[in-house]
Amino acid sequence: MIEKEDILLFMEKEASKPVALAEIGEYFRIEEGHYDSLREVLETLEDEGRIVRVRKGKYALPERLNMLVGRLQGHPRGYGFVLVEGGDDVYIPADRMHGAMHNDRVLIKIKSAVLAGKSREGEVVRILDRANERIVGTYTGTKRYGFVVPEEKRIWQDIFIPGTASGEARSGDLVIAAITRWPQEKRNPEGEIVEVLGHKDAPGIDILGIIKKYHLEENFPGPVLREAEGLPSVVKGEEIIGRTDLRQLQTVTIDNDDARDLDDALSIEKKVNGNYLLGVHIADVGHYVAEDSVLDKEARKRGCSVYFPDRVIPMLPPRLSNGICSLNEGEDRLALTVFIEVDPGGTVISYEIMESVINVARRLSYSTVNEIIAGNEGMQRQYSELVPDLELMDELRQVLKERRRKRGSIDFNFRERTVKLDDWGRPVEVEFRERTVADEMVEEFMILANEVIAEHVYWLNLPFIYRVHEKPNPDDIAFMREFLHNLGYPLRARKRVGTKNLQAVLAYAQGRPEERLVNEVVLRSLKRARYSADCLGHFGLATKFYTHFTSPIRRYPDLTIHRIIKAMLKDALDEKQLRKLAEKLVVIAEEASQRERIAEEAEQETVDLKIVEYMKAKEGQVFAGVISGVTPFGIFVQLANGVEGLVHVSSITDDYYHYLEKQLALQGERTKKRYRIGDKVRVLLTKANLADRTIDFELVDD
Repeated sequence: MIEKEDILLFMEKEASKPVALAEIGEYFRIEEGHYDSLREVLETLEDEGRIVRVRKGKYALPERLNMLVGRLQGHPRGYGFVLVEGGDDVYIPADRMHGAMHNDRVLIKIKSAVLAGKSREGEVVRILDRANERIVGTYTGTKRYGFVVPEEKRIWQDIFIPGTASGEARSGDLVIAAITRWPQEKRNPEGEIVEVLGHKDAPGIDILGIIKKYHLEENFPGPVLREAEGLPSVVKGEEIIGRTDLRQLQTVTIDNDDARDLDDALSIEKKVNGNYLLGVHIADVGHYVAEDSVLDKEARKRGCSVYFPDRVIPMLPPRLSNGICSLNEGEDRLALTVFIEVDPGGTVISYEIMESVINVARRLSYSTVNEIIAGNEGMQRQYSELVPDLELMDELRQVLKERRRKRGSIDFNFRERTVKLDDWGRPVEVEFRERTVADEMVEEFMILANEVIAEHVYWLNLPFIYRVHEKPNPDDIAFMREFLHNLGYPLRARKRVGTKNLQAVLAYAQGRPEERLVNEVVLRSLKRARYSADCLGHFGLATKFYTHFTSPIRRYPDLTIHRIIKAMLKDALDEKQLRKLAEKLVVIAEEASQRERIAEEAEQETVDLKIVEYMKAKEGQVFAGVISGVTPFGIFVQLANGVEGLVHVSSITDDYYHYLEKQLALQGERTKKRYRIGDKVRVLLTKANLADRTIDFELVDD
């Protein structure tokens, strides 16, 4: 049977124009009466958007026809942007959407080139995959008909529900609508109510709505659970044969207090020559999750675990993620280990990769490690046998951090906002989670292991999945440069901006009132990191080789990588397997990138929702804050706990205020009074809008 990659290679290298079925058949020496399998392959390639059928039934590569494939990101006003894998976004005007909806995978035709400060424009030619067969929203209706207003604001059209299709839904209910007719020009989509989640104001319905909106599955199908139940709960003797026995090595896990899926453990020693020998031991999930098994297919579909304030939706069933795969204290566990020798200057001298069996000596939390490193005598007595190792790890942390700094690796200083909930899911506290020494320690060691694994496999020329972060778009850098110039930042007027320039900008901002804003602007100027079967380097980390190897319990690419490494160690891949693997990894990388984006959006939306809910109970109260951003339509004010809201310019009534772009300030026309980033203000909380996830303030005179 003809392989898809063979056809693509023929069309790229041999075909100088669109080609007919017969021409492809002739090239591959297929007899005319035996075209059925060839047609199937061509139809699959067409469905994937990798080829297009043009006039007279001929086939061509999209890029040869100025066409691209990507995911559509909708906008509440009806237009959108297509995110092209590895390329710049393409703007799609509302009248060129042609029925496409947010998150659909589409084939587009480019209609205009890039102009100064603007994206390319395109038009949807074909919808390859529909992403919204079911939509979560609030139902409003009568006996004759109704509408579902989507929770996803980027789906800008309401769903029309005929009266006979509303089921048991009542106005105000949060529901799931199945699409029965897709949108057309000037016509809303139609649907039917297939599930009523409950009234939108009922306890717990808010997070459930987000889970359903992003098509996340809390429960595992029966066959998946049965397959998990059939796996052992302890490591058996025969499973250890052929592995390096590291059970006597002192290893520790360092994680959050409430973490249950522990997939990385650490060990360290100081060699006679003064070098550090770091051991990074990662749960051998691939030993238990067989490729193409029911468990594996479910894990691939989920892509990653998703973490909410009140629950976790795991990639693997708890029997694995919290049980036999988790590196629990005092229990034998199978692992993939990489030992890395590092000299005092941070240079990797040597490394060794192996299948192993370990037994974690102690489970540690970030807070415990911080206390020990800080010299807490009580903690040091309690963990006396670990103190030398942890102090050595802290030494190596500083060495590796300095090594990354010298090469230009960018470290953003974002404080993570966390929300604490009570037993009924109500927010009771919002606070910043500070990045600590223990966080840095684990991060540095995982980065090092990921780099070592990526470079090792790259030079073996094996198919692989890399974590890539491409160079930023020049237009985005130009915007950032102008913005920082207006703030008075020393970014030299050069066309090329490297990581060391950005590193210097972030260092200059540290401790200043505008620090958070500068970090956000620099981050927005960079491309999004993603998974790729090509080694394209990691701009932000300033490294050519990077992957994700260290979290196979919660990320599917890591699990895939483990399988490749295990096959590599056994030299178990022949040429045919390598070719199939290379083709498969392209698809897995794209799928995983998409699932990661969905998980991040769902997690962030839940946090934003709970923050607004927390502030809802405080409407009418006055708070002290700092101006964190200035725009033509108002000023953003951040409170001490990280909550941010908008003071709209229309609510500042002591004068008419104008936006001074170069000074990033609002200035009164008559009074000349200015509001600038970093100014301390007092604000009245006037509205916390749960539907829009927004917070409105008004300034209060002292």
